[in-house]
Amino acid sequence: MTVAELSELRRLLREGNLEYRIVKNTLAKIASEGTSVSVARDSFKGPVGIAIGYDDPVLAVKKVLEFSRKNDKLKVNVGLIEGSLCASADLKTVADLPPKKVLLSIMAGGFKSPLTKLAGLLNATLSNFVNALEALKNKKS
Repeated sequence: MTVAELSELRRLLREGNLEYRIVKNTLAKIASEGTSVSVARDSFKGPVGIAIGYDDPVLAVKKVLEFSRKNDKLKVNVGLIEGSLCASADLKTVADLPPKKVLLSIMAGGFKSPLTKLAGLLNATLSNFVNALEALKNKKS
């Protein structure tokens, strides 16, 4: 890749609070020893670039794959997400996921839904009982 293309990739990643580094394979192998990154040691062959995401792993995958679709020179072979080695096809699946905040809101809505329904049912039962008492009162009057 040219310097301009690398600069464009870095700019795109910086927008999402991500970093991109080109590393020497021998240094990457030494640095990965004893860490969760050691599962990717066999992938450090040829020119290696590493995209690092701190907040949302899905965002990092999305941005890198988005750039690789525009630029054929960038090939994504493997990725490391939360300590798990992912093949290229797995990364494409991860990129299709919504962002972390959206997933958390979906999960919160899922937790809230049964409680809301329970509250509605309890309220409906109480309302029906009160309405029945009111009808009985009106009938006797």
